[in-house]
Formats: sequence, structure tokens, C-alpha cells
Amino acid sequence: QVQLVESGGGLVQAGGSLRLSCAASGRTDSNFAMGWFRQYPGKEREFVATISRFGSTTAYADSVKGRFTISRDNNKSTVFLQMNSLKPEDTALYYCARRALAGVGIATTRGEYIYWGQGTQVTVSS
Repeated sequence: QVQLVESGGGLVQAGGSLRLSCAASGRTDSNFAMGWFRQYPGKEREFVATISRFGSTTAYADSVKGRFTISRDNNKSTVFLQMNSLKPEDTALYYCARRALAGVGIATTRGEYIYWGQGTQVTVSS
């Protein structure tokens, strides 16, 4: 079993920055792509960013491209999401997730992930 715990959320003014962390424990293995998703109240969880197992490949939702950066430290079993130039529309509950399939590549759809954290709230005030 794998446990994922997000941290780093909070309240920030528009234009500000936050850095989310996702620490993995349990049967951790760096051989999996990781991702960040977010969810608005009453909406489905949506893709934000993904990173391949060794960090060589990343992908982002168009809405965050150029503002958010995903990275990972496999020695610490931790994934990060650096969020800059935050906008009020970035306000959401942010989740990290581990891909179900091991090996190469990235994953941009919710169904490709099997383990999820409990989420961390990000609120951006205007």
C-alpha cells in the first residue's frame, strides 16, 4: 500500500506563489509517474501536471502552463508543484497521485492513477 500526503496549501493573494509537496510512504517506488490534479466544488477532478518516473518528462494543463512547475526528489519520495502568478481561478483542492502503471511515460487522465492523497486547499484572493 502507498500513502500520499500533500502539504503546502494555504491562502495567498493573486500574483503570489505557493509550493505544494507530496510525500509518499509505504511501498514507495520511484518507477512510477506522478501527477497533480485539482478539484473545484461540485466539479470533477481535473489534471494539472504530471512528471515521469525520473523527471525527464513533464506535461501541464493549458491553464497552468508557464506558471506551474512539477518536480520530484526520488531520494525523498516527494513530488512538488511550484505555483507562481497565482490567479483566483486556481482556488481549488489539490491532490497528488501515483500512476497505476510502472515504467516509462507520463499520465494525464484521472483513470491512469491508482493512489491519491487527501488533498490540500489552495485559496487565491483577488
